[in-house]
Amino acid sequence: MARILILEDDTTFAQLLEGFLTKNGHEITLVTQVKQSFKQVENNEFGLLLIDYRLPDGTGLEVLSHIRDLGLSIPAIIMTSFNDVRTAVRSIQLGAFDYITKPVNPDELLMVIKNSLAKKDLKSVEPKETNSDFIKGKSAVADKLYEHISLVAPTDMSVIIQGESGTGKEFAARTLHQQSKRADKPFVAIDCGALSKDLAASELFGHVKGAFTGALNDKKGQFEAANGGTLFLDEVGNLSYEVQIKLLRALQERVIQPLGSTKQIPVNVRIITATNDDLANSMQQGEFREDLYHRLNEFKIQLPPLRDRGGDLELFINHFIQLSNRDLERNVKSVSNEAKTLLLSYDWPGNLRELSNVIKRMVLLSPGDVAQIGALPDEMMISVHHQSAPGNSSDLKAVNEQNEKALITETLIKVRHNKSKAAKILNIDRKTLYAKMERYGIE
Repeated sequence: MARILILEDDTTFAQLLEGFLTKNGHEITLVTQVKQSFKQVENNEFGLLLIDYRLPDGTGLEVLSHIRDLGLSIPAIIMTSFNDVRTAVRSIQLGAFDYITKPVNPDELLMVIKNSLAKKDLKSVEPKETNSDFIKGKSAVADKLYEHISLVAPTDMSVIIQGESGTGKEFAARTLHQQSKRADKPFVAIDCGALSKDLAASELFGHVKGAFTGALNDKKGQFEAANGGTLFLDEVGNLSYEVQIKLLRALQERVIQPLGSTKQIPVNVRIITATNDDLANSMQQGEFREDLYHRLNEFKIQLPPLRDRGGDLELFINHFIQLSNRDLERNVKSVSNEAKTLLLSYDWPGNLRELSNVIKRMVLLSPGDVAQIGALPDEMMISVHHQSAPGNSSDLKAVNEQNEKALITETLIKVRHNKSKAAKILNIDRKTLYAKMERYGIE
């Protein structure tokens, strides 16, 4: 059981969610506006946030930013419509655990909530080795990637891992650690994107009691926790300029000074950083220190996006099906030709993370041993249709109409041309559906 805050402006849908989750043992608080959610998270403790993306007074991303600035660590799930999925993928960078598309499938929702709460419970525990849950791939780019990792791992060089969101930067960092001379020492990972500016220095370097308001006890920083091992700083470009200065000093002098203390503590850590942005651009714009950049960039590893990994995609699909069968107690042995074509045609903006989520959802929604196309998210079909549509242009109205026509067509096919069901799924009335079918020439 968890205390869950639901931020959703559709009151009917919110009440349905409340009833369903209450029956499953959760305690629910409902709000309809971003400002209301701010007050709730400031004054109450929640185990999980379930947040709509589009709201009357803002977006769900503002809520994620707010809880980060407060220094809170609450798992959050973004609920989004088909057309906002790429934005939802970006919400992962702000600390969201996952996203789920509307209309929400009850089993999928329970699965995502269970995974979110499980991750929270394990947060303070040293992560277990996860090599068995990953697969390297066999493409030329994969071979080059692991050749670079094997080359630099045994050294103490600082490494920057660069790649899009979801490409597996933390896994690459863990692999570097496991192949290094420090493998028997701690591996500590910090998501700098989820740290507030005020608490980042305390998290990295620690503090003594009374160093600032709320510092009720001494705290050991993550530099000290990782002593002898590897410290992985994800989204390092989000650190404030002041913290960058302290980080540079720690790397140069191999000492840290907890906030509010005059004592200097010697540390011996290897630094691995990751970013989905080009730090060189941030440096040119004055947002990232040049001297720190060069200190961190002794070796750079570029992680390729999933769309550039060729035959590895099918390998990953089969791998994630096996993992999902194990975790969900399903027995999916194959994928229909129609579903496989869609999986291989989609451009995967969320990379391996998105692929893992989609396959897990597909397996969950497949009662038999063959997964069908209906178990895949509708936005994938819309995206593939849009990519392959002739005359694809930057005309916003034309693009919107093209997407709308594709969505209506795919929905009608999915419900076998039951127009009442299609209208309900599309959240429009039958009269509007008929008008749009006539306008777009949909038979």
